[in-house]
Amino acid sequence: MNGALSGAVATVTMSAVMLAGQKAGLMPAQPPKHIVRGLLPGGKRRPKPGEGVLGALAHLGFGVTSGTAFALLSREPDRRVSLGVAYALLIWVVSYQGWVPRLSLLPPIVRDLPGRPAVMAAGHVVYGTTLAALLNRLEPGGWSPDQKESQGAAS
Repeated sequence: MNGALSGAVATVTMSAVMLAGQKAGLMPAQPPKHIVRGLLPGGKRRPKPGEGVLGALAHLGFGVTSGTAFALLSREPDRRVSLGVAYALLIWVVSYQGWVPRLSLLPPIVRDLPGRPAVMAAGHVVYGTTLAALLNRLEPGGWSPDQKESQGAAS
């Protein structure tokens, strides 16, 4: 449950970075929307009703699933944020250099629009940082400044 919750919160923070990148003109639209558009029946480039909502839900579901997997794969109680960042960047590369272009949903990272890879890399760094930090707060034995201070005061 902690992994799912952490994955959900991390996805929301990542989505804020992606939205900021879109508003700054670094990418034309949200990649999850493009992915859902391409997976729905009809032309891959043709807008579909509800694709924005479905894209957001798919992105949240992917983030929750990835957060759950991270929690199960990294069982130590004090996860390094660097491990979360590496995990998130691996997800980005496997997705955006792998299965997403293979399904002709978006171009691979190396041939993408100039701004999108930078925004997506930053978003995944935020996802991994948030994921690991929140898991550390939620899991028993995880690092918490309040717990460590109160334990020191009680000694």
